[in-house]
Amino acid sequence: MLDRLLGRSKPSRGASAVVTGAGSGIGAAFAVELARRGGAVVCSDIDEAAAQRTADAITDQGGRATAIRCDVSKLEDVQALADQSQAWFSGPPTLVINNAGVGAGGAAIGDAPLDDWQWTLGINLWGPIHGCHVFTPILRAPSHAARGIINVASAAAFGAAPGMAAYNVSKAGVLSLSETLAAELAGTGVKVTVLCPTFVKTNIVASGRISEESSQLANRLMRWTGYSADRVARICLDAHDRGELYCMPQLDAKIGWNIKRMAPQAYTRAAGLVSRINLP
Repeated sequence: MLDRLLGRSKPSRGASAVVTGAGSGIGAAFAVELARRGGAVVCSDIDEAAAQRTADAITDQGGRATAIRCDVSKLEDVQALADQSQAWFSGPPTLVINNAGVGAGGAAIGDAPLDDWQWTLGINLWGPIHGCHVFTPILRAPSHAARGIINVASAAAFGAAPGMAAYNVSKAGVLSLSETLAAELAGTGVKVTVLCPTFVKTNIVASGRISEESSQLANRLMRWTGYSADRVARICLDAHDRGELYCMPQLDAKIGWNIKRMAPQAYTRAAGLVSRINLP
């Protein structure tokens, strides 16, 4: 009872956290917010310098953080991340956020290069698979600490917008992975949350493999409807603390999720029509 009153039963409070893709965007926001909540954070990214910048931003404010390079598409890198993290924590992590991801889009199925498929699935889907495969046994071990896994998907997981097949498939896989993991971990004390935002103001468009036309549209939508990465991180961590499986921060994500379930055929037809509109 005392732990609950003090907030210690909440995975985001005082966590020993591992965050992938922490060099920028939502990952960096997760790392900074976790440190603000009293946690020690391993900032992981394929760009080690970017991860170090996030770690430095935390330590400059009196927090505890370190940077570790990791290519989440490689199982051996994720295993090394787990080993190095446990050595740095002097124990197991209590919260793992599989966030690393890339953007891809602008070409229809049959036109999109298979190399783009492999690149996107390797990071967006195999990254969380590797993370769950390596870290779940560690988190599942008996412990009095609050423990959890957050997988970052997208509203694209159920939105299925045309011209984004590789990205959609990768995020749909993360959604299903998270649902399955939550069922398998039920009763173990390990919470699972899957984050499904719509547009978030990050650099994913600039760093992805996205056509110029699609990039321009995405950037406009980010300006019009996008939440900041900081806001999304806070909302998601609070949802995770409440034990929520699904976190859809924005209203448009919630509306899309419900319409897709109530009227899937109408939703799909509408998505096709909207994709053909060239927004100014």
